[in-house]
Amino acid sequence: MIPFLDLKKVNNRFEPEFKSRLENVLSSGRYLYGDFYNSFCKNFASYCGVRYALGVANGLDALRIIIKAYGFGSGDEIIVPANTFIATVLAVSDNGCKPVFVEPDINTYLIDPDLIEEKITPRTKAIMAVHLYGQAVAVEKIRQIANHHNLKIIEDAAQAHGAIYGGGRTGSLGDAAGFSFYPGKNLGALGDGGAITTNDPELFEKCRAIANYGSDYKYHHIYKGVNSRLDEIQAAFLDIKLPLLDDDNQRRREISACYRQNIKNSKIILPETAEELSHVWHLFVIRTADRESLVKYLADKGIQVLIHYPVPPHKQLAYSEYADYSLPITEKIHREVLSLPMSPVLDEVKIASVIDALNSY
Repeated sequence: MIPFLDLKKVNNRFEPEFKSRLENVLSSGRYLYGDFYNSFCKNFASYCGVRYALGVANGLDALRIIIKAYGFGSGDEIIVPANTFIATVLAVSDNGCKPVFVEPDINTYLIDPDLIEEKITPRTKAIMAVHLYGQAVAVEKIRQIANHHNLKIIEDAAQAHGAIYGGGRTGSLGDAAGFSFYPGKNLGALGDGGAITTNDPELFEKCRAIANYGSDYKYHHIYKGVNSRLDEIQAAFLDIKLPLLDDDNQRRREISACYRQNIKNSKIILPETAEELSHVWHLFVIRTADRESLVKYLADKGIQVLIHYPVPPHKQLAYSEYADYSLPITEKIHREVLSLPMSPVLDEVKIASVIDALNSY
């Protein structure tokens, strides 16, 4: 069996360091906001090229807290890509804002900058730039639009740790960014976790307070906050894994290059990327018109694949108010996408087997 992602193998590389750090945390008696938390936040901010990083409980909370800290709420609109995981949209609606869906570019699957401006109204407050599947959004045009209309750019970087665009890493390309450290991410914890990055000191301090019950110091609450913290153990583990992230991303690029160069089947549409470093290949997403048939065929060959994502947000029951929206590009993508095995520990034999199976389909 070729697994989609062998997380045990990914993390076994760090087992001795994990055990040592766990013993350190246990002996310290400090399980929240300790030395390892402070070290990781400092190192992750430096890695992203920003002044501040705040550890939070998960990627959804990171986005929710950013929007809350900006003061966006009822009646406000936030531009979001129609082709995204539902967490992007949940962060908007959880704050009482209205998500305004914009179709993607069919080639990159990312929000189409040429379609954004027509969706802007006097109520628009921000543009959510989602670096989907690991590919950084081309931010130049989005920045021009945002500056012209006095809008914030919020990056959803949950799938794109370390991607580089225009000389800057994700997390530094907008006004603020939300990251997820869900175990399957390029930088994954051994549980849930997330982070907010920004260069804005005022926003950082407000996010920090909101994430801690709205408190700027103990039992003094200046905002209606939430409880969202990255715990000391996960921070300790992440701080071990962070120095290897660029190497892991490079291995993902090598695997993706091998897939793209050697998969030769007219029934399969391969992913595209404008710049090598702009994509860290969290997912290697192909498209095919007969997805169910291909999934069954690969399963029979012992190859595990996943679908990211079968149903777009506007067609989910949770967002039934948008069920009548017609977003044909997004809907086509969600009908046809299929994610192949991808991880930094995927070996050459398994890569060749995946390629051979797809070429024989």
